[in-house]
Amino acid sequence: MDQEQLWNTDMAQRYDTPGEGYFAPEVVDPAVDRLAALAGDGAALEFAVGTGRVAVPLAARGVPVTGIELSRPMVEVLRTKVDASALPVVIGDMATTRAPGTYGLVYLVFNTISNLQTQAEQVECFRNAARHLEPGGRFVIELWVPELRKLPPGQQATVGICEPGYVLLDTYDVLRQRAESYHFRFDESGRARLDRSPHRYIWPAELDLMGQLAGFELESRHADWSGAEFTAESPSHVSVYRLPERAPQ
Repeated sequence: MDQEQLWNTDMAQRYDTPGEGYFAPEVVDPAVDRLAALAGDGAALEFAVGTGRVAVPLAARGVPVTGIELSRPMVEVLRTKVDASALPVVIGDMATTRAPGTYGLVYLVFNTISNLQTQAEQVECFRNAARHLEPGGRFVIELWVPELRKLPPGQQATVGICEPGYVLLDTYDVLRQRAESYHFRFDESGRARLDRSPHRYIWPAELDLMGQLAGFELESRHADWSGAEFTAESPSHVSVYRLPERAPQ
């Protein structure tokens, strides 16, 4: 399943859950707070902007935001919230597509870099971020830590979330460093809907090497957007990479 098939019209129409889940204020607000602080007075570029879960409130804070997005149906939903003058979007792949201008901040949230299915594409994503950034600019990535420690010998799947109406099951192919997420949602009638998404998982140390290959240095890593300490038990991280300042003339 390629990404254009995954993020189709049906998924785009169902993606937003206003005020709940990943759209809940307690999830969105800390991310927007941190990104606004990192952007400062500069402009920001979001890779895989989607329906604007983060970009729309960030733009509302006064940060000029541009997006790159592969899925036209997702952008159509975004356009019901803001027009192109308020939040321009370039259609294309985040690993190769160029947006006009340069930025002080490029960001990529909610595990989306893992949607790129090869290591080479993920490295190109870092390089594309570097191409868009001004000297001293930052690239921010939010990403989960693979849960391989939960896998006993011979088992290929873990239960990520189990709550009323929703179960998340992740399967792992450790040879190819791939994972596939299966989202089971149940309504009151007992009927279930299955959504699935493929990923290439990335360890933090590998992510740092990708950054180095693109000219970045790791500036900070925290367990969440609020700045909690990242530890061996953290299920995810927010990593900030920075390009060096321009050398003195």
